Amino acid sequence: MPSETLTLAQAASLSSGGSFWTTKAVGDIPAIFVTDGPHGLRKQTGSADHLGIGSSVPATCFPPLAGLGQSWDPELIFRVGAALGDECQAENVHVLLGPGINIKRSPLGGRNFEYLSEDPHVSGALGAAWVSGLQSRGVGGSLKHYALNNQEHDRMRASSDVDPRPLREVYLRGFRRVVEDAKPWTVMCSYNRANGVQVSEDPFLLTQVLRDEWGYDGVVVSDWGAVRDRVAAVAAGLDLTMPFDGGGSDAALVAAVEAGVVDRAVVDRAASRVEALARTATAAAQIGATYDRDEHHALAREAAARSIVLLKNETGLLPLAPAGSIAVIGAFAETPRYQGGGSSHVTATRVDVPLEEIRAAAPDAEVGFAPGFTVDGSGAQSTLVAEAVDAAASADVAVVFLGLDARQESEGFDRENLDLPAEQRELLAAVAAAQPNTVVVLSHGGALDLREVAAHAAAILDGNLLGQAGGGAIADILFGAVCPSGKLTETVPLRIEDTPAYLDFPGEHQHVRYAEGLHVGYRWYDARDLDVAFPFGHGLSYTTFEYGAASARAQGDGIVVGIEVTNTGQRAGREVVQAYVSVPESAQVRVPRALAGFASVDLEPGERREVEIHIDRRDLEYWDIRLDRFVLESGRYVVTLGSSSRDLRASVEVELGGDEVSFPLTLESTMGEVLSNPTAAALIAQAMPMPDLPEGDAMGTDMARMMASIPIERTISFSGGSATREQLEQLLAAANAD
Repeated sequence: MPSETLTLAQAASLSSGGSFWTTKAVGDIPAIFVTDGPHGLRKQTGSADHLGIGSSVPATCFPPLAGLGQSWDPELIFRVGAALGDECQAENVHVLLGPGINIKRSPLGGRNFEYLSEDPHVSGALGAAWVSGLQSRGVGGSLKHYALNNQEHDRMRASSDVDPRPLREVYLRGFRRVVEDAKPWTVMCSYNRANGVQVSEDPFLLTQVLRDEWGYDGVVVSDWGAVRDRVAAVAAGLDLTMPFDGGGSDAALVAAVEAGVVDRAVVDRAASRVEALARTATAAAQIGATYDRDEHHALAREAAARSIVLLKNETGLLPLAPAGSIAVIGAFAETPRYQGGGSSHVTATRVDVPLEEIRAAAPDAEVGFAPGFTVDGSGAQSTLVAEAVDAAASADVAVVFLGLDARQESEGFDRENLDLPAEQRELLAAVAAAQPNTVVVLSHGGALDLREVAAHAAAILDGNLLGQAGGGAIADILFGAVCPSGKLTETVPLRIEDTPAYLDFPGEHQHVRYAEGLHVGYRWYDARDLDVAFPFGHGLSYTTFEYGAASARAQGDGIVVGIEVTNTGQRAGREVVQAYVSVPESAQVRVPRALAGFASVDLEPGERREVEIHIDRRDLEYWDIRLDRFVLESGRYVVTLGSSSRDLRASVEVELGGDEVSFPLTLESTMGEVLSNPTAAALIAQAMPMPDLPEGDAMGTDMARMMASIPIERTISFSGGSATREQLEQLLAAANAD
């Protein structure tokens, strides 16, 4: 309960914002300051807004989560979170609004740059590391956007219509892990509706799942402007409505209590949670805290380098020698695209320019530059291309920077296609024709159609979005100061038509049907045996790794997998070992295989080391719609280990004893279900002997299989009066009681 001295009006007031970025101070309960993240602090200095329009204080712009997730490195992400916490402390910020862990259902999602993966295990594991790092510094996280915020189109009204199994096994699984493992101080509810109900007013999501099932005891805060009906929202489990709305919704909440529409205890519950947050946050505040900008920039560079994915290097063109002549081509080399647009836009403390960093890394090389294109399409394309071709033809190698501008992908709208701009594709084709030693460096927040890039480029670096130190990190990878180890957290498809949500994105008439069900991301491509441009988990290195035989053992309700990995190349490197699980004899619909764990190992040339991966029960369960709960199925589990979802090197089997699942037999139970129960089968055989079925097929029909699918009550009409409904009900009751 909140402080006993609070009046109803004060309690109602405490659960709504005091300004755009602060809560209210009520009595001796202090106000706290919250602000946007998650890849950097966006504390505004002037007019407040939630779209990144107003200016903000300088802060370290770390790689956005779409880029940072490609590190597959929880320890690194913990350190980034801790650094963000230090910057929040220095700016007197109590809660940083992040991380975003929604699933990348479609590669067209406008906010995909702010999310970690198409896979719930990656999203949950890395999201928990981010929250744990931030909160280790006494600053609260805000896990978002809970839930089913997988598109920007009509995001404040559209209903994400999803069945129970994909809801639990795909879209909520990452949230559950972060809540249970990292205990974020706040969870932010999303704008959209879920199965027809506004999330801010949904007691199923806000109370039943989040609190009753997962044990969450923090504050549920609204996304800014997400509350349509404050009274319904508070009753459903929302604690803090943001931003300040002038007090109108406070008065409506008081009036609802006085009219008996809402119990006073509901208002006190929300107020008590906000009070606890305010007292915890202010007690953890470090007045006068500072941080070292150079150290944080160095961490941003380390994180960016670890997040770069080497997609292609067939000719061994990379790493480059820091000598000879290099033609750097593309507007993004001079004006880098390093973060997303909208509410997460950070005013960076400094920005590494790739062109300058390449020159610094190769002081003895002749480095020329040609812009090649303009990001707004206003340049004279033919002239720019001609200049770029001349530069490439006269150099030993061309490094071409391509990607999407912030105007082509941002919060607030979804992309229309997967294409790189036509002028960039034309430029690459012309440059590659003149210079076969062409390297492409990509900057983008969402997946791209890379067929033309892969056809023309000898090597491809996928930078995604790398933050303010991305330019230095790109140079580190290009010249081999850092051996690439990033892995894709999103499948790169060949065509938009191949993608799981293609037929149902972004929906119509304020509804979007998640018809692909469990088959999201790589699970879809594997189930349909579709070719992809680059698979989930893919990422090359400047060295090579060999996998040995795998071992596995059951441990509790989980699995411990071990495998030896050897660096068989000439350079030190890091490998991310991925563990995918399948259940071949499952009685349930299952995806071909699902990521259930991963671990990384750093190895010197020739070094061999055992890698151990612990697979949690939570990544093995399925949601049983009959029981309305998670179930661990008994049986044979196959764990396949590899370097990507399509580069699988070893497999091992383990038997797990799961949960006992039983269902009472009813008249709607089939004959097959009844006869599979020994007690019921014996009773039924005594009461209504079954005729002997002829051997083989009768009239081309497998009679036993046909009979097995008939509900038991339908057999009454076939019994010739020997069985009655009452008799069957008694037999089934006896079988259920046994």
